[in-house]
Amino acid sequence: MKEHYDIVIIGSGLGGLVSANILAKEGYSVCVLEKNNQFGGNLQTFVRNKTIFDTGVHYIGGLTEGQNLYQYFKYLDIIDELNLKKLDGDGFDIVSFDNDKNEYKHAQGYENFIQTLVAQFPEEENAIKTYCEKLQEICGKFPLYKLKHGEPYYDDTSIFSLQAKSYINSLTHNKKLQAVLAGTNFLYAGDGYRSPFYIHALTINSYIESAYRCVNGGGQIAKVLIRKLKLLGGNAFKRHEVVNFGFNEGKITSVFTKNGKEIKGNLFISNIEPKLTLKLVGEDNFRKSYVNRIQNIESIIAGFSLYIVLKPKSFKYHNKNYYHIKDYNKVWDAQNYTDESWPEGYMVSMGIKKNMDEWGDSLTVMTYMRFEDVAPWESTFNTVANKNNRGQTYDEFKAEKAEKLIVELEKKFPNLRNCIQDIYTSTPLSYRDYIGSNRGSIYGYVKDVNNPLRSFVSPRTKVKNLLFTGQSLNMHGILGVTIGGVITCSEILGKEYLLNKILEVNKTEKKY
Repeated sequence: MKEHYDIVIIGSGLGGLVSANILAKEGYSVCVLEKNNQFGGNLQTFVRNKTIFDTGVHYIGGLTEGQNLYQYFKYLDIIDELNLKKLDGDGFDIVSFDNDKNEYKHAQGYENFIQTLVAQFPEEENAIKTYCEKLQEICGKFPLYKLKHGEPYYDDTSIFSLQAKSYINSLTHNKKLQAVLAGTNFLYAGDGYRSPFYIHALTINSYIESAYRCVNGGGQIAKVLIRKLKLLGGNAFKRHEVVNFGFNEGKITSVFTKNGKEIKGNLFISNIEPKLTLKLVGEDNFRKSYVNRIQNIESIIAGFSLYIVLKPKSFKYHNKNYYHIKDYNKVWDAQNYTDESWPEGYMVSMGIKKNMDEWGDSLTVMTYMRFEDVAPWESTFNTVANKNNRGQTYDEFKAEKAEKLIVELEKKFPNLRNCIQDIYTSTPLSYRDYIGSNRGSIYGYVKDVNNPLRSFVSPRTKVKNLLFTGQSLNMHGILGVTIGGVITCSEILGKEYLLNKILEVNKTEKKY
């Protein structure tokens, strides 16, 4: 390890790795420090019973040639090394409800998306077309989402005033169609009172354009980015947890790791969640008003995941995802469960591996879970590098929740229980400990249409040579965090300069 770098990045989530590669491409000496045994943050995978499970990346949008994420990954020189499988073009996402035998399909490509829904709602063609036009109109207001030069999105405050639920409901009086259009809002933890339509649009649009699964898990994205970084002369170190910062005249001079090393740098980028970053850097190094503002931003709800290892040749592979909500009238209220009603809904995705036949080998099921539900074990910490047993009561809690979720799944997949070989679970504490998210939040900070600027966090901090990146800044998800990394690096390189570099790499590509 060198003693001094131009750029030191704390945390190897996607935002940190994207930033590292961009800056290394521009000739900066870069070092990435990761506390865990595995790079990647939400890109991490784990293996149980020789089966690969994703912790956060279940599918990705915008990866067909010429689309937005494809162009960013092309610039990063990783697109050709990813092993991807396109999901079912005629129904990559399925929305369903209790007491309704129908499955409502979200298809790929806007024309196909419209035709597929109109087939199920023949009297609602105008509403469905208007919805799709609005998705594309809103996305067009975000220059970097469309890889265009233009003013930053936050200069147009009208974007923030449109509420997702009210807009979707304004398109049609058909309650079932309203629920189907909003049915995949687990992708951004949709809240009927607060979620803005722009969050819905930016998330949903990229999947309608194209939807893919990562063969053998999303961890391959992190592995390729690390390999590219090293080819560019950068360094990345696992098991290097940053525990302290060195300061001189209001600027950071170095970081100190738990294993006793000091790494000096000119500029520091934190890919750690901002609330945690401030505590790690030392809140007294920031103005009190800034600290209070960051610490008072509300984090999005946490989640509970059930990982199912399937018996060989027992459960057919489904090349799609399932979003099931018990009551279609409560599609925006799944977060507001009680102990008796949990879970109000869930999302099911299947893993895929090389040379797989018609049979699946794993299911991942995700639902909401508030951090308060695991408060009795809040003081315990457990990672691969630091194993701790949370106790029998915690194991019993997880087993009880897993059983309740399986009972719900059996309503949709009646023979599922007979197909289960083994199960594993994760709770908000797992997300907190392994991913480093505040209170186990699955998607960073709440975006509130009623107070849109409250959760806005600039990549520039009140310490001159400290920048933020990651899912808490602009948007979550692979695409959102990738664009966030570009925004962070634009603070160093210049927005127009960096976008021109990205466009230059893609100029020979066929236009989408």
